[in-house]
Amino acid sequence: MCLPGRPTPPSACPPIRARDGRPLRRILGLMAAAAALAPVVACGGSGSGPQGRGAGGGVAVHTVGVQRMSVQRQIDLAGTLLSPDQARVSAEAAGVVRRVLVEIGREVGVGSPLVEIEPRELKLALERAEAALLQTRAQLGMSGPVDRDEAPPADADIAVVKTATANRDDARAAFERAKALNARGITSFEVLQAAETRHKVAEASYESSLDSVRATRAQLQDRRAAYALALKQLDDAVVRAPIAGVVSERPVQVGEYIAQRTVVASIVQMHPLKLRTGVQERHAGVVEPGQPVQFRVEAFGDRLFTGKVAYVSPALDQTMRTFTVEALVDNPDRRLKPGFFAKGVILTRLDTEVLAVPDAAVSVLAGVASVYVIKDGAVTQQEVELGVRQGDLWEITGGLKGTEALATSRLNELATGVRVRMLKPGESEAAPGADSRQGGSR
Repeated sequence: MCLPGRPTPPSACPPIRARDGRPLRRILGLMAAAAALAPVVACGGSGSGPQGRGAGGGVAVHTVGVQRMSVQRQIDLAGTLLSPDQARVSAEAAGVVRRVLVEIGREVGVGSPLVEIEPRELKLALERAEAALLQTRAQLGMSGPVDRDEAPPADADIAVVKTATANRDDARAAFERAKALNARGITSFEVLQAAETRHKVAEASYESSLDSVRATRAQLQDRRAAYALALKQLDDAVVRAPIAGVVSERPVQVGEYIAQRTVVASIVQMHPLKLRTGVQERHAGVVEPGQPVQFRVEAFGDRLFTGKVAYVSPALDQTMRTFTVEALVDNPDRRLKPGFFAKGVILTRLDTEVLAVPDAAVSVLAGVASVYVIKDGAVTQQEVELGVRQGDLWEITGGLKGTEALATSRLNELATGVRVRMLKPGESEAAPGADSRQGGSR
């Protein structure tokens, strides 16, 4: 019997065997040899290894160089379409509505008639103003059409002044004769006094005629203005559109009496429209008038509309930290309507020769982007800063110089210091005979 700690002859302790009959000590020796050989196989020292490793012992990868591309910088926008010009048209003249010439949705041009007011009372007022003007013109000796804006004659050429001038000159002459005769003792003092009084009366009458003419001149201006106002009110009996656009409201009806300043229609301009949006303050230095705008509206799905920045506010909204930008949008087919909500971009500038790499060369882990730079057959993992993505290319804003060669395949097997073999375009990642070697090592 074999006891621990006591000398026992070999014949007394037979060897322990496995279930297949082989000695257990031999099996343990084979397991130790296999464990020692495993690192050599993993490193490719034996010349046979996992699929994809070349004869040189490196990971077979496809590569690509850093590329160049053009990037259109843009700023997101969300805003509302507005009419650049809106008018609430009111009647300048009071009266009964005779005709309504437009309906909601009708397009009108500048000067298009909207509403007609009964003009009879306005015509009578015009005739009355014309008669008063003709009377004043006659007092000043003026003739010709009433609407002629001619200057009145000089004071000396007006009949009332001519009469007063003649009477004054006659009384002055009589007074001079009376003084001469009285000095010679031919006439009495009473005759001289009477001649002097008539002369003073004639002088006063002359001054009065001049004052009357001046008053008539002022009255002429007043009656001209009254005539022009009556003429305008008659013309205002037809209310016309002050701007071109589409009628959005028409609140009056035929037969209704309206006072002055009553709104008879609302007109909105449809072409062009304004797109108003708020842009974050960090973009204040890049948004300028003339930059293109692209946007879509829900009513037309994926249809793309365009415009141009027209106005940029110089002030900032302190609550929202944004500044207002307005773009003009052509709308010749009137498809877009004021009030539509729009989402799009402002195209600020075009950058050329920007560094770019394919998406296949970028590895992102925990929010950190990196690429695998290959130099002298070895890999270096390099962190990079990503910009915008265009198609399959990422903009690189930092981390690369532009001359590097990058791995684009088997990135999960790469790390700094790993040896690689660069494959030619179209070459398979599996090395010749790899499948057979792998199968033989099992």
